[in-house]
Amino acid sequence: MANQAVGVIFSNIHDENIPELSRHRTMASIPFGGRYRLIDFALSNMVNSGITTVGIVTKYNYQSLIDHLGSGKEWDLARKDGGIILLPPYSDETDLPYANRLEALKGVTGFLTRRKEEYVVIADCDGIFRQDIKEVIRFHEENHADITMVYHEEDHVESSYYITLDPDQNGRIKGLKINPDVNGKGKFNLYVNIMVLNREFLINIIHDAATRGFSSFGRDILTKQVDSLKIFGYKMNGYYAGINSLQDYYRHSMELLRRDVRTELFGARDIYTKVRDSAPSKYNDGALVKNSLISDGCAIEGTVENCILFRGVKVGKGSVVKNSIFMQDTVIGANVQLDCVITDKNVVVRDRRHLAGCETLPYFVSKGRML
Repeated sequence: MANQAVGVIFSNIHDENIPELSRHRTMASIPFGGRYRLIDFALSNMVNSGITTVGIVTKYNYQSLIDHLGSGKEWDLARKDGGIILLPPYSDETDLPYANRLEALKGVTGFLTRRKEEYVVIADCDGIFRQDIKEVIRFHEENHADITMVYHEEDHVESSYYITLDPDQNGRIKGLKINPDVNGKGKFNLYVNIMVLNREFLINIIHDAATRGFSSFGRDILTKQVDSLKIFGYKMNGYYAGINSLQDYYRHSMELLRRDVRTELFGARDIYTKVRDSAPSKYNDGALVKNSLISDGCAIEGTVENCILFRGVKVGKGSVVKNSIFMQDTVIGANVQLDCVITDKNVVVRDRRHLAGCETLPYFVSKGRML
């Protein structure tokens, strides 16, 4: 079934949720877990489910995304027909970038019209998860649904825009709310920005929305037509991490230090990413590493505890770094003490610096800074 589906991934939709890390890149290309980018999870789930054509909707700051995706060969998407297709943020009718999801979908109707697949799988890049898309499509078919929305049971959310679902015993959505007050009120069903639709149906509702002057996919199509459309909810089980703030990014990154989380995310089927041929990491005399993820190309002389080190990170002699995330090519000098710190790429922390944040407010150092 999945080979009868085309994927559409939004790369910029949630940039405003984490401006610290999306200032110079798309949400899709935010580094995660020592070697991955956020888009790797949505893209790998599609590829593992047999989807071989994926359109990536861009908007701005997408140079790093282009560099990361390349020809798509790491995902087996370097193909003459299909593969990865970068979709610009402009439609045939305007030279202005899209302002919302509905405008973005209108802008890619040409791409959707030219495809022959029966289904469209839409996903964002704000979630860390593993999901067999074939199961969602099968659920969609069995229920003869117009729209199938994937949700996960949560007890807390921090986002400027989110949707909760109220399915009946058969899975049909009988209630759909945008930004309700749910925190502190127990479990709720959070839509995780994965959706399956019939391709021709999607094209039709986009054209209909344009003629009616609709401006919001969620408010004007989903909430207003929840009774008239056959909208079903598919429950995602297992691990799901939504990245809605820098605090979320830090917390869910630290969860990777737990064996059960790593096993669930990376144990069954691969999460693919761009491969770099780097030398193995080097641990010099006096180095001490505890409960940390260390990527290749690192050089460690000090103490590293409960940390995630991306490629090429250097930790100087006598330095003690704890509970922190250091992105690619961060250089930490000698006799430095860091706790609950996130550094973006190419940061230099000079000798004898002491920096500390906390779990709810990690200390962030932006790309290329020297402290």
